[in-house]
Amino acid sequence: MSKLAIYGGKPAVPAGAVKPWPLIEKTDEDMVLAALRSNHHFFGPECMALQEEFAAWNGNKYCITTNSGTAALHMSLVGCGVGAGDHVLVSAYSWSASATCILHHCAIPVFVDIDFDTVNMDVNKIEAAITPRTKAIIAVHLHGLALDMEKLMAVARKHKLMVVEDACQSPGALFKNRKVGTFGDCAAFSMAHNKTLCSGEGGFFVTNDPQKHEKAKQLWSFGETKAPGEKRDYHAHMIGWMYRNNDILAAFGRSQLKKLDYHLKVQKENALNFHEQIKHLASKGIILPFEPAGYNHTWYEYVVRLDMDKTGWKGDPGVFRDAVNKALMKEGMRTAIWQRMILPEMTVFRNKNAYGLGVPWSVDNAGEGVEYIPEQYSNAIRHSRTHIGINMPLRAPNGPETIKLLAEAYCKVLGNLDQIDPEKINKMDI
Repeated sequence: MSKLAIYGGKPAVPAGAVKPWPLIEKTDEDMVLAALRSNHHFFGPECMALQEEFAAWNGNKYCITTNSGTAALHMSLVGCGVGAGDHVLVSAYSWSASATCILHHCAIPVFVDIDFDTVNMDVNKIEAAITPRTKAIIAVHLHGLALDMEKLMAVARKHKLMVVEDACQSPGALFKNRKVGTFGDCAAFSMAHNKTLCSGEGGFFVTNDPQKHEKAKQLWSFGETKAPGEKRDYHAHMIGWMYRNNDILAAFGRSQLKKLDYHLKVQKENALNFHEQIKHLASKGIILPFEPAGYNHTWYEYVVRLDMDKTGWKGDPGVFRDAVNKALMKEGMRTAIWQRMILPEMTVFRNKNAYGLGVPWSVDNAGEGVEYIPEQYSNAIRHSRTHIGINMPLRAPNGPETIKLLAEAYCKVLGNLDQIDPEKINKMDI
């Protein structure tokens, strides 16, 4: 073994070897400049075209482009009629917005533990979490892997629950040859800076239901019944937000959407190549991700977990994991610890006081019986303390040569965990 870079050895990945994301080409520049030089710097023809093109690409009847995936999630709940005091089921492990969007409309999140193998919601635990107030389920498709929508939709229809798909990380992911965002009542996608479809910021609300589309559109534009471009009387009919996209970002999004299928292809090829080169680490205490039969994983993020029983480390798993991640970063890797805590651990939920006076939990005693006890979500806790992820380095224009360097760095560190000294490494400023 060559000396780990964290201890003064030569990094496995030279500076500049990994090309940045997103890949910017002349087509992007031309479309953005054309939008910049137009008279539409707000919601205009570029936004309208982007909506139509994304709806066609994903297979939805209606699409509204938003300023974020978070906005699209909020709009989805409103489209589904979720309101004050309603309960909404959501995964215990996800980005905070998967659950704070529920609070945005004065409803109450009820968490469900994850399936450790897939990191998605454990669909076998959904029914036990349903309460008399449950109105909807947010189905998060995490890291590019679809949730088992067949089982989830069966439970939802049995109990007459609305389904919102959080597909912010997973455009193009398939479950039984069907794209995510086409199973539920509404769905949300993101175009944030780190997403596979990237325009810096932005997102999409999609649905096949005209009534849900109209409800969501009101929230999207100040509570008005008319959208920008239509004849407006500026009358607010409900509480509304300003969730609109703008034409400059939409032009960037349109250009990137034209290349999305290619980017997804490269992302998957690189991830599988990387996987092939590090798969032997499974015998050394590394839990590797996988693609279940009947799914198409887009590999938005490639996530490994440390099997603490095999590492020999007896202390806090997070302490050891952080040291391993620092060692990888020192090798020139762009790894990340995406969420260090599960959602039920976060103060916004534990305090049960999002808006003051205990709202929304105090609304009509809607919070009665809802408790946020982290220990009840053991799989989510285990994952959050042991995972390390990599995403943007696996994307175009990076190819086999870069992937080989990344794999060498992983093997160098993860194949020699006995060299990791958490007490020493975690004191270093990396």
